Amino acid sequence: MRIDFVSDVTCPWCVIGLQSLERALQRLGDAVSVELHFQPFELNPDMPPEGADATEYLARKYGASAEQLAQSRRRIVERGAEVGFAFGTRTRVWNTFDAQRLLYWAGREGRQRELKHALLRAYHTDGENPSSHEVLLRLAGEVGLPLERAHAILASREFNAEVRQQQAHYRSLGIDSVPAVIVDGRHLIQGGQPPEVFEQALRQLAAAG
Repeated sequence: MRIDFVSDVTCPWCVIGLQSLERALQRLGDAVSVELHFQPFELNPDMPPEGADATEYLARKYGASAEQLAQSRRRIVERGAEVGFAFGTRTRVWNTFDAQRLLYWAGREGRQRELKHALLRAYHTDGENPSSHEVLLRLAGEVGLPLERAHAILASREFNAEVRQQQAHYRSLGIDSVPAVIVDGRHLIQGGQPPEVFEQALRQLAAAG
């Protein structure tokens, strides 16, 4: 079974969705053999390099009040705790295209899942800037990726076209919000669902062949 997990690094519901999916996979054990691939999506593709204040940006984007945003954050923290993830304070929103390029390369190196988790922790728990090359290089080194190669990628436009092509592909399929979990290229599970929802869906799909 192939699972394509379409998401953005700065998406908190993508964290919850991934944690839930991985818990579901643990429960399934050997009942289902899974290949997990991470696919790029940008919530804020026009975000400038300096980023933006998270509260101001989200208030403008969603037309939400400060209290609504605070309530949403509380819900995210609670849902994260339920699936074993600690959300910290995220004061800014950043561009994630370089992080997506590095994730694309990490997929070729067999370290994509590790880098994805490192990026999610860096931003959502520690409040770090996932567009910073310094941060990206440190995380690449922490998950065992060759730093010289990572530096060369970030210093160039390598994998720009490939990532843009993947993004366009998933938009063409109608994916306009994340996380989007696509099973075997045919079945869509949308949103940061609880582990039980993923488990039930995957069991049914596995049984259906």
